Parts: sequence; C-alpha cells; structure tokens
Amino acid sequence: MNAPAAKPSSSLAEVVARVSALHPVRIDLNLDRISRLLERLDHPERKLPPVIHVAGTNGKGSTIAYLRATLEAANLRVHAYTSPYLVRLNECFRLGRAGGGVLAGDDEIREALERCERANAGAPITVFEIKTAAAFLLFAQNPADALLLEVGLGGRLDATNMVEKPVASVITPVSMDHTEFLGTTLTSIAGEKAAIIKRGVPVIVAEQAPEAMAVIEAQAARMRSPLHAAGQQWHVSIEHGRLVYQDDRGLMDLAAPKLFGRHQFDNAGLAIATLRAIDTFRISPAAFEAGIVNAEWPARMQRLASGRLVDLAPAGSEVWLDGGHNAEGGRVAAAALGDLEERVPRPLVIIAGMMGNKDASGFLANFAGQTRHIIVVPIPDQDNVMPPQRLADAVRQLGMRVEIATGVDAALRTLAGLAYEVPPRILITGSLYLAGHVLAANGTLPG
Repeated sequence: MNAPAAKPSSSLAEVVARVSALHPVRIDLNLDRISRLLERLDHPERKLPPVIHVAGTNGKGSTIAYLRATLEAANLRVHAYTSPYLVRLNECFRLGRAGGGVLAGDDEIREALERCERANAGAPITVFEIKTAAAFLLFAQNPADALLLEVGLGGRLDATNMVEKPVASVITPVSMDHTEFLGTTLTSIAGEKAAIIKRGVPVIVAEQAPEAMAVIEAQAARMRSPLHAAGQQWHVSIEHGRLVYQDDRGLMDLAAPKLFGRHQFDNAGLAIATLRAIDTFRISPAAFEAGIVNAEWPARMQRLASGRLVDLAPAGSEVWLDGGHNAEGGRVAAAALGDLEERVPRPLVIIAGMMGNKDASGFLANFAGQTRHIIVVPIPDQDNVMPPQRLADAVRQLGMRVEIATGVDAALRTLAGLAYEVPPRILITGSLYLAGHVLAANGTLPG
C-alpha cells in the first residue's frame, strides 16, 4: 500500500503572510533588492521565453488580454504576468499550455515563493518584488512561446524591468496616477514609463498627450529603438461598428472587440500593432480577428448578468463593474456609459469606493453629466481606504446627490427599494480592490 503523499509544510496563504512581513515600512522604489534576489536564484529572468513588456497608466491589462488571445489563436503557448489580482493571487500567474493558458496552481506558486523566501534569507523586500521573482521562476521552468509581462508601478524601477532584452516594449496611454511615486507631472510620469525601452528593441505606443509622447520619442531615439506610434506608423478606427487597422503592411477589417467601450478598439489596435511590429511570431488575419473577438478581461466595463449581488439589484436593472480609479479611467468608463445610453436609455446610478491616495474629484467628475445619484461605500479588508465621508464630500463638491451605504450589498438593497419607471443602469466602480470584492461576493471568479 502506498504511503499518503506528504502535506506541504506551509499553505500558500501562510507563505504569502511570511513574505508580506518582509515588506519595508516605506516603499522606496529601487532595483537593489530584486537584483540581489535574482542573482541568488541564478537569474531566472534570463531564461524566459520571448518577452513583450507592457507599461502605461490605463489599458495594460486589456492590451495583454488581446495579445494573449491573439497568440493563443495562432496556437502558441503564452505565459502572462499581471497585477493586481481581483480575487485570487493565482490570477497573476498564467502558464502557457497547448490549447490555452491556465492559472498556476496553489502548490506551484507556493513552491516558487518558498524558493524565493529561502534565497532572500529574511532581507527586506516588497511583496511585488518577491512575487515577480517567483513569476520568473515559474515561467523559466515551464516552456512557452511568449511571455506577456505587465509593469506593476511606473517602469524604470519596477521589478519587471529586470528583463534585459524583451522582443517589444509597449506603452499604453499615460496619465496622472501614483503621483506619490512617479512625480506630479505628466512629463515625469511618462519618463518613468518610457524607461522600459531597451536599446534596439521596438517600442509600440498608444496615442498619448503631446508632452508624454515627446518624452517617449526622445527615449526611443536615445535607445535607437524603432518607434511604432498610434496615429503615425499605425492607425485604428471604428467603421460601421468594425475595427479597421492600417499600417505600412496593409489594412485589416476586423470584427469589434467583445470587451465593451470605444477605448477597447484602441487597446486592441495597440495589441495588433505590437505583433505586427516584431518578427518573432507569425499571426494570420484569422488569428488576429479571433483574438480581438475572444479576449476577456474582468472588471473592465464588465456586465454582471447573474449572481448574488445582481439578485439584490432592482428587477430588470443592468449591473456593470469597472475597476477604473483615475481621471482617465473615469473618462473612458463615462464614454462607454454614453454609448450604452444612446442605445438603451436608463437612469444611471454610480456605486463608488476608492483608495485614499486617489483623486476622487478627478475620477467622479467624468460622470457629472450622466447621473446625479452616487452611493459611496467602503472597500472591505483593505488598508488606506478613502473614508466614505471624504468620498461623499468630493461628490457634493461636484454638485451631485450622494448617499453613504455600509457596503455594496446595502447600496443595492437601497436601490431595490426605490420606484423606477425604467430599471436603472448601475455602475460599481472606483477601485480594482472594490471590483475584486464584488466579483467574489457575486460568485463570479476570474479564470
């Protein structure tokens, strides 16, 4: 009779708790800690599949979703590293497999983190740094055709920037966010993002504000990196509801993205431009179309069709979820809501919760012309949350009606008790942490 398999000495949650305790009291962005750890691990970052490195303020995750779906439609195995996760840590680590990627399992992540923990030997290190080192180990140990690597914060001093020679550097739209770390001007923030550009490596850039583009163009010139910029080397437009992409290699007329919102055409165009700017992969027009149509990315103008929270809302209402949390994220969500209103008019209610370091007025001002009813809620189980009263004050200063609820459940119950001639359209927004809580509470787990 075979002996039962030995249980791991620690669960994944226990390992995460231990490495979280090593986090510095104050985050000082530098590459010293991650450099030391990767050296002790024998440099897994040098043993990765071809890397597409993605930085920017908004649209990184959606762009990676289009890249992954397109590469997988071309029958390629694709690793992906993204953050933050919404419900489970496993979402950050997607391993490429024939026929489609899978989230890394608890044991795989635990073993990689434990190896990093031993190599780190108790030294201070941020959670993101040790998690990134664990990702490099996982991806180096599992063969694949490509790795999609999302910057966590900024770019220049981000742990993912330890990859020395990606096949492409991608910069999504740059806007104001994380100013306490990246600087208080668009120029300084763009400089942090542009620092992922490596010598001679193609850089593919979404449409930018002029001051951000000037910084990116200058860095690309310094690094002698071929520049492929939206509106210059490539163009994307919407014609008769379809995505039309054009560059010097020709034109493609493709179906619209499944992800909702006009901004998703731009994100999809950036993914297409990236794969056409490099010679690493051969992608057919059919694979491009399949990727654009099949890409999925939760909590980005996501319609929640069923679930526990949806059942609490007024009968017949629409419940949408978006993790946007800065002024530009609010702008694109408001534009998407405007498109919905043109198709099917409904009264709009915003349920919002935000983190304490975000610009609540800049985010919520985007919705001032669409709704006068906002319910603010706390974000459960998170530190540094914006107090609901402070968020409510920001709403009042914008001239909108505001209520405070104890949570999303209570907010939806409040709405269910109101009389509507037409069932409302409800958007829950303001934070990816709030979005993760909503998905978990609704029973909608990202896969």
